[in-house]
Parts: sequence; structure tokens; C-alpha cells
Amino acid sequence: MKISQAEFWAAASSEREIPAARCPEIAVAGRSNVGKSSLINRMTGRKRLARTSSTPGCTRGLIFYSLDERLTLVDLPGYGWAKRSMDERAGWKRLVERYLEKRQALAGVLILIDVRRGPQEEERMLAAYLEAQELPFVWILTKCDKLKRSALHARLGEIADELAPAEFLTTSSRTGAGVAELWRWLEKAMSRREAG
Repeated sequence: MKISQAEFWAAASSEREIPAARCPEIAVAGRSNVGKSSLINRMTGRKRLARTSSTPGCTRGLIFYSLDERLTLVDLPGYGWAKRSMDERAGWKRLVERYLEKRQALAGVLILIDVRRGPQEEERMLAAYLEAQELPFVWILTKCDKLKRSALHARLGEIADELAPAEFLTTSSRTGAGVAELWRWLEKAMSRREAG
């Protein structure tokens, strides 16, 4: 899918601030330091569309990016070791759950995990939650360029065993590896939603 226009559309720090959907949406979830913003930028071909930072936890609330008015990417707040208060993180959790439960336009969710870390408790809990909600999702392994080929091959075998039988895709925001395959998954998710 070639994107000719990608732009920030809206931000919501509370449920009442969530805008009415204009097209199918794909949510992007992951730990605070997993590379969500970098992947969004690589997917859209825009270097500064999503804000990247060396300080985890910069995404506060839901961030909506409009892509050719055909698809909206929704960046969810990072979880894990974001340096935010317990109250703020609890508020993020409620906001995200309400969005995931109620958003009719939601076509799927990307769960990003650092290939070097593998799935942690938070990611597994999210996957279980999405399964309970019957929401399509796919595991996205990020930062695959950080490992040498032999180490990456071995690590992918380990993660395949951990996630089986779930589907996963490998990506690198730096090199663009795996982004075409990711777009194919998104297009299928959008088609399924339109057909349903």
C-alpha cells in the first residue's frame, strides 16, 4: 500500500476526546521503548510523523494518524517502565480498554515486541485480552537489525515456540525489512472488517 498523505489527525487523553471514526483503524501497541513511533514513521515514509524519543513513555493518550483517509493508525500509550505516575498509567489502561472494547472501526491490533526481549507478561496479557474481545491481532518483532543473522535465526526459533500457534512478522524500522509484509497483513485486516 503506497501512502501519498500521512498526517497527525487527533489526540485523545480521555474517552470523550476520541474522535468519530472516518475509516478503518489499526491500533499499535507495545512497551514504551519498543519502537512504535519509528515503525509508524517507516510504514508511512514520513521521518517525523510520529514523535520519537530516547525517553520512554512520551505517548500520552491515543494518537490518531490519518493515511490517505483510507486508514487510521492509532498509537496507544506505551506500557512497561514508562516514568509516569501510577494514577496516570491506570488512566491510560482504562482509556485503552474502552477504546479497544467499543471502537467499531477497529480492524486489528499490532502488538510490538523487541526481538531481543521476546514477549513479556504485559504483551501476553494484552494478547489474551484481544482474544477475549475477538479482535484480530498480529505480533510484530521489532529491531531485528540489532542481531546478527545467525543470532536472529536462533532467536526467531525460540520466539516461534513461545508464541505458537500465533502469527508473527519480523521488522526493522532502520532498514525497512518486513514492512511490505506488515502492509499485506493490514490490507487483509481491513478487507476482513469491510466484508464483515
